[in-house]
Amino acid sequence: MKQTRLLMGMPITIEIVDPMVTPDDLDHIFTYFVSVDETFSTYKETSEISRINRGELPASQASASVQTILALCEQTKKDTHGYFDIQRDGIVDPSGIVKGWAVQHAAQMLEERGFHHFYVNAGGDIQVAGNKHGNLWRIGIRNPFNRGENVKVLALTDRGVATSGTAIRGQHIYNPHQPNTPILEIVSLTVIGSNVYEADRFATAAFAMGRKGIQFLEKLPDFEGYLIDAQARATFTSGFERYVLREL
Repeated sequence: MKQTRLLMGMPITIEIVDPMVTPDDLDHIFTYFVSVDETFSTYKETSEISRINRGELPASQASASVQTILALCEQTKKDTHGYFDIQRDGIVDPSGIVKGWAVQHAAQMLEERGFHHFYVNAGGDIQVAGNKHGNLWRIGIRNPFNRGENVKVLALTDRGVATSGTAIRGQHIYNPHQPNTPILEIVSLTVIGSNVYEADRFATAAFAMGRKGIQFLEKLPDFEGYLIDAQARATFTSGFERYVLREL
């Protein structure tokens, strides 16, 4: 069973292959994503993040989920030598970690319901589990210069994938060490990790590093990356190709 809904300002797709799935199972997960948007959106005036930014809600009095995210953001800042930073010009924006965290939590919710074979995709942040009718899940890496084309197709199980880039949203990622300098040398960076939360947080930080991001990923155990620069040249980590689909 597969369904896509527009939530959190992006398409969210859930596909569950297990035969016992019902529409209620999908509704349960989509309802969760609605609650994430209501809590973390920087566009909704009533969200906790908006209230924190207006000074109406001290972070110490925020909900447990918000405090969890803020702690995870601080940890990621340390893990990435300051290249991941949710504060800019006095505004807190944790969206660089919330989406992957939410997808990972949704996957855990599906596992708790007894599902073993599924795919959750929120705006390009993807978690897969098991397989699709006996085959590995296939995930395309879009050509940032031609969104109708895939430059690579990955074959995965029990992994997370996240892509950061400027092809769709423009210059929305910044380098905290050079906050007034746009990132122009690279346009897309895809990360494969043990789960989508890990892939997402490191994709955001590695993109902020520019060309050095792929070197950062190379040193991370159990992560692979695929970078496309402004000249449409690709650079990838040493273990990346083992995940690339090869047709017989």
